[in-house]
Amino acid sequence: MESSETVPAPAARRHEVLVDLGLQGGGSHGAFTWGVLDRLLEEPWLRIEGISGTSAGAMNAAVLVSGYAANGRQGAREALAEFWHKIGAAATMSPFQRSPLDMLLGRWSLDHSPVYIAMDLMSRMFSPYDLNPAGTNPLTAILDSIIDFSRLREAPIKLFVTATNVHTGKGRVFRNAEITSNVLLASACLPTMFQAVEIDGESYWDGGYSGNPTMTPLVRECRSQDTILVQINPIERKETPRSARAILNRVNEVAFNSVLLKELRLMALLRQVTEPASPEIAMLGAMRIHRIACDTLAELGASSKLNAETAFLTMLCDEGRRSAEQFLATHSADLGVRSTFDLAPLLEGL
Repeated sequence: MESSETVPAPAARRHEVLVDLGLQGGGSHGAFTWGVLDRLLEEPWLRIEGISGTSAGAMNAAVLVSGYAANGRQGAREALAEFWHKIGAAATMSPFQRSPLDMLLGRWSLDHSPVYIAMDLMSRMFSPYDLNPAGTNPLTAILDSIIDFSRLREAPIKLFVTATNVHTGKGRVFRNAEITSNVLLASACLPTMFQAVEIDGESYWDGGYSGNPTMTPLVRECRSQDTILVQINPIERKETPRSARAILNRVNEVAFNSVLLKELRLMALLRQVTEPASPEIAMLGAMRIHRIACDTLAELGASSKLNAETAFLTMLCDEGRRSAEQFLATHSADLGVRSTFDLAPLLEGL
């Protein structure tokens, strides 16, 4: 943490601050990010230069940029609200519904949902090519109805969306002019649920396997030195998972966080280098990192990522707004000055 720098007085921090956003994926938990973005967009002194997103984070990013290009901050907020409201409306017809027991106990998980249990078992024996031979995805129509992809090309906010090449295992970052609904679906393509998405003759899976989100483009292609990471996948859990479901959940969390943690560790190491090999490496080490997260997300089961009930999405949005409000109340004076996410602990044990 850059403790040697002086924190500006509250009255002086309202000059414009250029920031980038890193948005993680995590199914319906992406509604938490909706709430965070909705609150950040209320601050006129925060100017978003670039957004790197994966999976649900990529969809949030594309919806925001499209809405912003149409009608500024208010357009972005309205587009995000419309997107998640349509997700909630579509979920009323989804087979993934909470069981009466979960509803009675006030739990948002689908752990006791007969359809979820059946699909979970079937996914271990059958592929999406067996269960959904047409390769349909209900999100396609929603994305096409809200995002004006032609606006993304000339939008003032740079957009970076990560998907994973099935054949090489490498991440590919798509930029504004390249982004279509297929690119967003590819970034969110869980291989046990959906067929790989073909783009330019290549097959792609969820971008979380190669960058959740990818931070490097924000360094290479943006001027901002402040990145706000909106994290919805817990980095740390105190208890050792013991049930089969909890073990699989933790394995997925570790996998989807691994590349991001490597990038953050690299930044931490570069801060210790006195003579960087290149200006780009120096910029990576100098990037100020901030994080908005919420303990509530860590308490939710993995199955709740498939729960898209309007009430659940609204609850997550409210949690996102509260978390962003708390972040701004505590750290708004630090933006443009110092990191507020301490990377040093990430180097422990290396």
